[in-house]
Amino acid sequence: MDVVEKPEQDRFELALEGGTAVVAYRRDGDRLVLIHTEVPEQFAGQGVGSRLAKGVFELIRASGRKAVVRCPFLKAWVARHGEYGDIIDG
Repeated sequence: MDVVEKPEQDRFELALEGGTAVVAYRRDGDRLVLIHTEVPEQFAGQGVGSRLAKGVFELIRASGRKAVVRCPFLKAWVARHGEYGDIIDG
């Protein structure tokens, strides 16, 4: 199960058996402002949020865009994963 971007819905998704984890964003030129992460309650504490975050940042890097992180969960995740510092803008 891979993270996919749904640009028509301004979000990234990770499909799970029994739900979907999402990161919502808004566009700001070539930047994506990451505003909210949501993981279905039944998957809490199972590493789903981390899998989602890694997939999101990998997709953003591959696309040549930058991320502005406003979501508290993603801010904390990025602070622990400095390898994505090159795509963080603000």
